[in-house]
Amino acid sequence: MAISVEDRVRAIIAEQAVLDISEVMPDSTLHSLGIDSLGLVEAIFAIEEAFDVSVPFNANAPEQSEFDISSVASIVRAVEGLIEAQAA
Repeated sequence: MAISVEDRVRAIIAEQAVLDISEVMPDSTLHSLGIDSLGLVEAIFAIEEAFDVSVPFNANAPEQSEFDISSVASIVRAVEGLIEAQAA
């Protein structure tokens, strides 16, 4: 059985936050999970590697990024969009 995009993203975020995946909820923010800017960059790299995608994220200006990092659910939707765009 394939692991869902959501479960893989949650696992990546949980690893960066040093939390159990059960603590990473869709409405969680990275800040609420204790992920700092370095953890965010590491999570982005891990997502790129796990899904073989290029995340349009500028670590120097994250608020200007096309990649929505406002919550775990928004990150999952953004990754799903990148996967769909790559498949097209």
